[in-house]
Amino acid sequence: MAPSAAVQKNRGFNPDTFLATIGDGRKILSVEKKQTIFAQGDAADAVFYVQKGKVRLTVVSKIGKEATIAIVGEGNFFGEGALAGQLLRMGSAAAMTDCEILRVDKKTMISALHREPALSEMFVAYLLARNIRYEEDLVDQLFNSSEKRLARVLLLLAHFGKEGIPETVVPKISQETLAEMVGTTRSRVSFFMNRFRKLGFIHYAGGDEGGLQVHSSLLNVVLHD
Repeated sequence: MAPSAAVQKNRGFNPDTFLATIGDGRKILSVEKKQTIFAQGDAADAVFYVQKGKVRLTVVSKIGKEATIAIVGEGNFFGEGALAGQLLRMGSAAAMTDCEILRVDKKTMISALHREPALSEMFVAYLLARNIRYEEDLVDQLFNSSEKRLARVLLLLAHFGKEGIPETVVPKISQETLAEMVGTTRSRVSFFMNRFRKLGFIHYAGGDEGGLQVHSSLLNVVLHD
């Protein structure tokens, strides 16, 4: 292919369009709240992209203890271990809200990454950001108190530092799930959540969903030494 043709082809490729439409090796899944997307031990044969909603990633130990690894939202990938030689899923993924998920077959994704620099750049940027997040999580776990860790988790779920405005985190997120993410007990989470509420850092919305609203003032807990 001539250089000019290659440039024209790359300019014509839109990674957002690729990740928003059905095509060869791609299909859109409508996943209801609490429905499993894949389970630990399933074949790792695809990558997933969240178009709408939030997905909870978990892992279960040999003795049956479950831990929440992450909660991913719109514009995020998950299941990318399939591209790195992972044959079986190391964890599970389930919808926390009603979701629209794009499933991309492993071969299709690998081919697109090799062929389309724009998609490769987008995917690498995502992986780097996720790696940084994991490093920050480790530092947080090693050096910060459980109160600070809980505050940081709530702020991350509310996307502070991205949009700059609060949003509903997840409808009816359980204190057990927060405790798993923070690495503490449910009773400690309950104590800190009540404290945050009394200080005006968070409040519970009414209605059937009962979403949790997080305010920027919660940053004071994270920044305070």
